[in-house]
Amino acid sequence: MTEENLNPFQIVQQQISDAGKYLGLDSAIEEILKEPKRVLEVTFPVRMDDGTIKVFKGIRSQHNDAIGPCKGGVRYHPDVTVDEVKALSMWMTFKCGVVGLPYGGGKGGVICNPKELSQGELQRISRGYVEAIASIIGPDKDIPAPDVYTNAQIMAWMMDAFSRLQGSNQFGVVTGKPIIVGGSLGRDKATAQGCVFVVIKAAEKLGINLNGATVAIQGYGNAGSQAAFLLNKLGCKIVGLSDSQGGIYNPDGIDLDKVYEHKSRTRSCVNFPGSQSISNAELLELPVDILIPAALENQITANNAARVKAKIVAEAANGPTTPEASRILYANGTTVIPDILANAGGVTVSYFEWVQNLMNYYWSEEEVFEKLRTIMYNAFDNVYAASQQHQVDLRTAAFIVSISRIAEAIKVRGHV
Repeated sequence: MTEENLNPFQIVQQQISDAGKYLGLDSAIEEILKEPKRVLEVTFPVRMDDGTIKVFKGIRSQHNDAIGPCKGGVRYHPDVTVDEVKALSMWMTFKCGVVGLPYGGGKGGVICNPKELSQGELQRISRGYVEAIASIIGPDKDIPAPDVYTNAQIMAWMMDAFSRLQGSNQFGVVTGKPIIVGGSLGRDKATAQGCVFVVIKAAEKLGINLNGATVAIQGYGNAGSQAAFLLNKLGCKIVGLSDSQGGIYNPDGIDLDKVYEHKSRTRSCVNFPGSQSISNAELLELPVDILIPAALENQITANNAARVKAKIVAEAANGPTTPEASRILYANGTTVIPDILANAGGVTVSYFEWVQNLMNYYWSEEEVFEKLRTIMYNAFDNVYAASQQHQVDLRTAAFIVSISRIAEAIKVRGHV
């Protein structure tokens, strides 16, 4: 498996093996964890705006439910594959495990290009997908959520479709919904806030004063822009930002209010007045204290890892660092806060949303973030302790913490 042809399913299987060595993991449990429990592939017809019928393909992977129902997003993308969805469902299991949520991992996808679809077509696809997978989802089975090119409105349609099938409101079947139909306050900021909480903990461990610390963020979307504002409030100096069009750099710091206005007007942070234009690749190599990859997977590779100068790399994106790059960064003394910990704030607040739905009692944003802080701080402490005990990087330590928890549930349930 070369870096040019990385199969995410093979990567996660290798990560399970790597962590299992430190745990003395039962070979039967390792084999259970290396494959999803269930993968459902469906096809469903949708009437398009021009009156024609088009058949779409959808996938739902449920990795493991030893600790609780499966949980994970649904992506709409033309390049969705079974292996990708399987791998993402497995990473969700370990993400839930590392922060101690009573969930296993799930993931779904529909092969389509949302940019070519009308709102009406998107609604009919969303309802068709839910009707096709309805037998395996539910508040006590599997709880979908937004992912790539899906959003709160799509979750509302999915919830409504499932509720109609059940004959009663089933708000808890999905998370990431609009507030009016059972969404949680704070969900839009959750990924960024969770990432910032673990950056705070990592900076403490490394003796880095966040007041004045320099930060570069690759991916100035929802998570990236929110993380920028939150870190700036803590006294950090944001010196580099990028989006899909390119990046900007100013060693004296970037005015976030002005760059937000600029991006709102031009749809990109590129050509922001007073900044130097840089590429996304150059942003990763800036001389900063903290680097936050918040864009696509496989951005830090064996080719550029040795040139990364940041002391902390906090993975707000899923899979931004390849396995070989992780080894190089660890050898060079860079602290990488892995994605399954750094971006687990999103699924944690999704869990809070589900709990609120089940209780039909809703919390303030302050309560949500106070609960999130407790969970993220505890998770970081557990992962850091495991990294010290086994003398491994934080990624391997996160898998050790998570897999040991799931393995215990598999054993006590008598599955092995």
